[in-house]
Amino acid sequence: MFIGLAGLAINLTMKKQKWSLQIGGRELSVETNFLAGQANSAAVVKYGDTVVLATAVMSSKAASVKGYFPLMVDFEERYYAAGKIKGSRFIKREGRPSDEAILSGRAVDRSIRPLFNHRMRNEVQVIITVLSIDQENDPDFISIIAASVALAISDIPWNGPIGAVRVGKVNGDWILNPVKEDIKAENFDLVVAGTKDKINMIEAGMVEIPEEQVIQALSFAQEAIGKIVDFIENIRQEIGQEKAKPILMEGTPEFEKEIREFFLNNGLVDILYLGKKKEVYEKIDELKNKVNDLISEKYSAEAEKMREVSEIIFDEISDETIHRNILEKQARPDGRKLDEVRNIDCQVGIIPRTHGTGLFTRGETQALTITTLGAPGAEQIIDTMETDTKKRYIHHYNFPPFSVGETRPMRGPGRREIGHGALAEKALIPVIPSKEEFPYTILLVSEILSSNGSSSMASVCGSTLSLMDAGVPIKEPVSGIAMGVIIDQDKAKKGDFSHYKILSDIQGMEDHYGDMDFKVAGTKNGITALQMDVKVEGIPLEILEKTLLQARRNRLEIMEKMLAVIAVPRENLSQYAPRVITMRINPDKIRDVIGPGGKVINEIIDETGVSIDIEDDGIVFITSSDEISAQKAQKWIENLTHEIKTGEFFNARVTRIMDFGAFAEVLPGQEGLIHISELADHRVAKVDEVVKVGDVVLVKVKNIDNLGRINLSMKEALKEQK
Repeated sequence: MFIGLAGLAINLTMKKQKWSLQIGGRELSVETNFLAGQANSAAVVKYGDTVVLATAVMSSKAASVKGYFPLMVDFEERYYAAGKIKGSRFIKREGRPSDEAILSGRAVDRSIRPLFNHRMRNEVQVIITVLSIDQENDPDFISIIAASVALAISDIPWNGPIGAVRVGKVNGDWILNPVKEDIKAENFDLVVAGTKDKINMIEAGMVEIPEEQVIQALSFAQEAIGKIVDFIENIRQEIGQEKAKPILMEGTPEFEKEIREFFLNNGLVDILYLGKKKEVYEKIDELKNKVNDLISEKYSAEAEKMREVSEIIFDEISDETIHRNILEKQARPDGRKLDEVRNIDCQVGIIPRTHGTGLFTRGETQALTITTLGAPGAEQIIDTMETDTKKRYIHHYNFPPFSVGETRPMRGPGRREIGHGALAEKALIPVIPSKEEFPYTILLVSEILSSNGSSSMASVCGSTLSLMDAGVPIKEPVSGIAMGVIIDQDKAKKGDFSHYKILSDIQGMEDHYGDMDFKVAGTKNGITALQMDVKVEGIPLEILEKTLLQARRNRLEIMEKMLAVIAVPRENLSQYAPRVITMRINPDKIRDVIGPGGKVINEIIDETGVSIDIEDDGIVFITSSDEISAQKAQKWIENLTHEIKTGEFFNARVTRIMDFGAFAEVLPGQEGLIHISELADHRVAKVDEVVKVGDVVLVKVKNIDNLGRINLSMKEALKEQK
């Protein structure tokens, strides 16, 4: 039965199908044929009570975009998934995706993209919609599985399936798909995706874990991924559609041969090995212009398409050349040895008014990181589908067009900038001091001033320098490096991965034409962050193991050069950084500091110019650029919250006169009674004969009754003073 609705025909007779697999002690279920019937394919994947819908749609025509395979991956958070309504009072519609959603979408994209034909020009869109979230099982790795199922069973040409898992560590043991509390407890979070026997995506944050243990975790993940791949493959065999014929960006064999020979006969191979990026790209542009002139002259009717085909041929020749030269001659484009790091220059304190700066230059890549310290109350409030929390250490990464010699509109951070900033932030989280040790909000901003590969790892190094220059007492310095690998693809297609070369500190060309970009950051004690992307279907575990060990040697080499410039955090903060005084008060006294409607705390702030942040447990942070003002506010709060004890002396101000005695304020907001019999060492007939309102008199706390009333004595104070 088909019902038309707004021009669409939806098949309501489809029979829902379900498959399930036990993985990580829970059921992973896949359901199809009951949602999103207009998509090429759709799959609902459930793990715990986290449920995601993945849809895959392919256009029947070639996309208008030029130069690359047009894959779009969108990760859609929905607050309803957590039973929440968007926090804004005025805008309830959910708009721009959060950074967490962007990072999850990137993880899906990075996992599935390598398995498409790079010449394909059909527009493909994969949309992940989170329908339910249980606050225990993060939807990121589940979304990779859902996308894999949707693509595998669709008619969209794709060389999957792949699987994905999260690995955690509890009491020294590896666990599969840990819940969030387990991840927080151990500070180990590893998401891995791949095929049955190879890994093609890694995203990880951890606390100084040795390389050997990371390999154990990857091996543990690979075994589980294999089971998921088999599970999806069985679903594909049961209900998978026949794959459609893709639209490929290609010319006739004669045209492709002619263009290939033109590139080779006009020195493309030599150009790739000129060394300097600017010179290489200038020569490449000249050569491409010659090719375009040839196409305009001989193939004017299809010139636009043929130019794009020529770009593909250029990339394929460049890829083949770099692979062949590295595999056969160990010859890298800039002449370095395979394990050699580019020249490094480190500087600190180069900008006068910032709280800390670090400039890290590696070859033609340059990152300037600036540290800004703020009050504890400057923490970022994170309000997402999954969590409501605060963030006191924040890392931003900016990649302006001039860093690669280009011009383009600057419209805020894109997915790449958010991803690189998050990676650098993750690398440094384990060494950031706790709030109790260093009660500042810390903002790092990495400005990429020049880029030729590995700018995110340059940001990690520059950030370490900047933090130490700012006097932030980090636990250990962190360095990072990007590793690559070149694999003999002809042998790899036959299952033989024995012929490969590992590259240290890859530059842009080696990243673009290489088979892997593996970013590794850590301290001398171990790894703090990992991120891996590939251009091939996946990388065997034994290659990753050797890559990590080589990366460690390079990281320590880089760190040595960093520490030669600044070995430890500076003892004192910048004179321009605010000062924070930390004090603790009885939580029951918080209301006394705040006052009715915030009257008291606002009076302190207005009078002293400080900012005051109070935690529920009674910790008070007073922040000011003026130390005297901060001390004045501290004294004020101490007086407000001082718990008066019997036997203490105060200079009290008389506030009221009564027949039976006088009331005097011993501390702000705290009064006591001086009974008429305690005004003097002789009999007093009338109170105002001894004291008047406004007088400041020395008193001793005689006692505090069971109702908390304070009884004062001038008589005893005068006696003890004598």
